[in-house]
Amino acid sequence: MYHKLEDFISDWKIESESTLKVFNSLTDESLTKKVNKNVRTAGKLAWHITTAIGEMAHRTGLTFKSVEADSAIPVTAREIVDSYKEASSNLLDAIKSNWTDETLKAEDDMYGEMWKRGMTLGVIISHQIHHRAQLTVVMRLNGLKVPGVYGPSKEEWTAYGMPAQE
Repeated sequence: MYHKLEDFISDWKIESESTLKVFNSLTDESLTKKVNKNVRTAGKLAWHITTAIGEMAHRTGLTFKSVEADSAIPVTAREIVDSYKEASSNLLDAIKSNWTDETLKAEDDMYGEMWKRGMTLGVIISHQIHHRAQLTVVMRLNGLKVPGVYGPSKEEWTAYGMPAQE
């Protein structure tokens, strides 16, 4: 839960850059490749991360341009990256323009529960991290190189001249 906007803004910048790092490793072909009938495709996961920004934030009364949750998954990774960048940037602009630290104490109906806005911002970040982690597993199963997010990935260890972590 956030009590200061600046803390969220700082975290969001880091997490959105990490998400873009992962999204930029997607290929157009990987978006629709199904690894298992019970696992979402990379495209579905990346698009869900992108659409959830507006879907969640709009429930708090914030208005900004984002993509609708039920919109079709783009056919190119570039479209997903561009849509994510726009939604992410617009979220930050809307928060900076409309909210204060005091606003974070206000409560909104979020999925049948009353959440403080500071909690909603925490959930937006946690939700993104959760699905980004799922996406990296799907990427690995699709044979894509996975970039390091909180530390080096398997491939990055060797670039540092160290044995890959198994």
